Amino acid sequence: MADPHVASLHRYPVKSMVGEELTRLDIDQRSSVGDRLWSVRTSDGKIGSGKNSRRFAAVPKLLELRAEARDGTVVITFPDGSSCTTGSADATARLSEYLGQSVSLAMVREVSHFDDGPLSLIGTASVLALAHGRKEPLDCARFRANVVLETSEPFVEDSWVGHRLEIGTAALSVTMTSPRCVMIDMKTADLPAQPGNLKTLGRVNGANLGVIAQVVAPGTINVGDVVRIH
Repeated sequence: MADPHVASLHRYPVKSMVGEELTRLDIDQRSSVGDRLWSVRTSDGKIGSGKNSRRFAAVPKLLELRAEARDGTVVITFPDGSSCTTGSADATARLSEYLGQSVSLAMVREVSHFDDGPLSLIGTASVLALAHGRKEPLDCARFRANVVLETSEPFVEDSWVGHRLEIGTAALSVTMTSPRCVMIDMKTADLPAQPGNLKTLGRVNGANLGVIAQVVAPGTINVGDVVRIH
């Protein structure tokens, strides 16, 4: 059985917006450099997300927006193709109008923008198993992982919890499986709504897909890098 290797890499400059695909990720002590650096905040100070919780407020239309790091700033693109930057004077007004509520933009400070941990990884075989379970193709982009790994065994990632992964020159510690929410059913800037994904995942793998990892040693991860599991 071939060792898992990196199939694609992703960064999400604004939490809950569609992100960007990269050929390499620079990993620092926090996470992938620039990942979830910004968030949309609701009028009561909660972080805009696809779900409601103590820290998060559901703002589903965030998934219809795209965020890309460019020339030292972050560009937000709307469905009509227009855009603004996170530092522009009109950014909050345009976001508030599009989202239908008063919001602001905030950089990460002492309050983390991550749901469960700084880096998420999924295996392609796990996504294929879920697609088989619901008898419909599935795009890995629905699961918003930082690192998509080419794997041959469905849900093999679950067995990595408690282990150290070395990928490229970075080292990660896998802390937990990744619990999924209704976001994986929702429409995004790239994908139509696909109801039933979460229900099917609950049946085939307890609503978990992929794993969450902490940074042990900063470094660089490139597409094609092999995963060494310890």
